[in-house]
Amino acid sequence: MRRLFKAVLAGVLALGLASPVLAQDKVIKMGTMAWEDVTPITGITKKVLEEKGFTVEVTEFSEWGIAYAALTRGDVQVLTSQIDYVAQDYWNRNKNRLEKLSPVSHGLYQGIAVPSYVTIDSVEELNDNAQQFGGRIVGIEPGAGLMREAADAVDAYGLNLQLIEGSTAGMTAALKSAVDRQEWIAVTLWEPSWMVQQFDTKFLADPQGVFAPPQGYYWIAQKGFAEANPEAREVIAGVYVPLADITAINAAVNDGKTMDQAIADWTEANADLIGRWGNIKSY
Repeated sequence: MRRLFKAVLAGVLALGLASPVLAQDKVIKMGTMAWEDVTPITGITKKVLEEKGFTVEVTEFSEWGIAYAALTRGDVQVLTSQIDYVAQDYWNRNKNRLEKLSPVSHGLYQGIAVPSYVTIDSVEELNDNAQQFGGRIVGIEPGAGLMREAADAVDAYGLNLQLIEGSTAGMTAALKSAVDRQEWIAVTLWEPSWMVQQFDTKFLADPQGVFAPPQGYYWIAQKGFAEANPEAREVIAGVYVPLADITAINAAVNDGKTMDQAIADWTEANADLIGRWGNIKSY
């Protein structure tokens, strides 16, 4: 009877009818933030994994705290994150239960920006031109890391301009209106962003270093993920998306494409590059 059971089990495995646990080894639960800099990274990595036979389930989060809690609980297995400054507190709090898989992009920067035609180049020059800026810096959502740093800059430089809380959409509309009229405006802005490309802006120099230096993006995971999923880890580690490409994808979305369409166009245009990413050893 025991020999018969072994024979049947061997036949099942030979036919590929393995247990549910084995079948699920090719499923990756991926977390992402619903932001324009992170969404293209997630979409491209998802597509590369799918081309290697993985099934990828993506969960979007709106806050770092929720995302990191989901990762440490195991609701998702991997998450793309800036861990140096933007999400440093969450990384430090949980890093004993997490692991860094690989860098996937670099260059995120946020600060105070103006249109390129504005004839100042440093945050230190804002006070002398406060009237031309309407006595304000147009910000985004309260509570954003960028707004916290902008508030710190107002204090550090003793700025006589009011930092206006609002929304990304409201800031974008104000920037567009000012550029259309060639008026002076100061806004809180970040790169990569399609706005940097479309509106020809420049970041003001920050000689006191209030704003964080350019940051990297990493794929992070629950501790032990790389050892348990060596093929998935190697596929993920092969992906690297330049900041300019993230900006271009989002510009295409702003011009009317869906994010899926923009990512599909990018992957088609970069098929040779993706092919080189995929040259990994077999497991």
